[in-house]
Amino acid sequence: MRQRSLQERYAPFGVCFGCGPANTHGLKIRSMVKEDLVVADWTPKPYHRAFGKFLNGGIISTVLDCHSNWTGAYSLMVEAGASSLPPTVSSSIQVDFLKPTPIGPLHLEARAKEILGRRVVVESSLKVGEEVTATFQGTFVAVRPDHPAAKRWFGDA
Repeated sequence: MRQRSLQERYAPFGVCFGCGPANTHGLKIRSMVKEDLVVADWTPKPYHRAFGKFLNGGIISTVLDCHSNWTGAYSLMVEAGASSLPPTVSSSIQVDFLKPTPIGPLHLEARAKEILGRRVVVESSLKVGEEVTATFQGTFVAVRPDHPAAKRWFGDA
């Protein structure tokens, strides 16, 4: 039986382009908790390329942002001892492209670096095999009930 991702468990109707299970045209990133990390394996399609056989930087940024957002939301839930994820949004991101990323199987690893109330700082990496091709640091914020993204885990709210 296939393990359900954080997205499938907590937001099966989510429509985010990067990670929404209900977005038929999306990337469908599937984030899984593995010990002290949140990991994901994803394989881009040839049409995600920038040039040659290399992945587009915007797609790299999207994959890292979505995966890291889920890492942040999950970390906030665990920290609060809650049973559901807080809806979170990106506050700031920085992606460092270390070398061109070939189109093929990719592995993402993320962990919460710091939790400050409703904010969480997440560090992530994108790997091809054992080689890191991009790193990421982002700050994510749990939004209040009146924020437009407050119902984001429930679909096209």
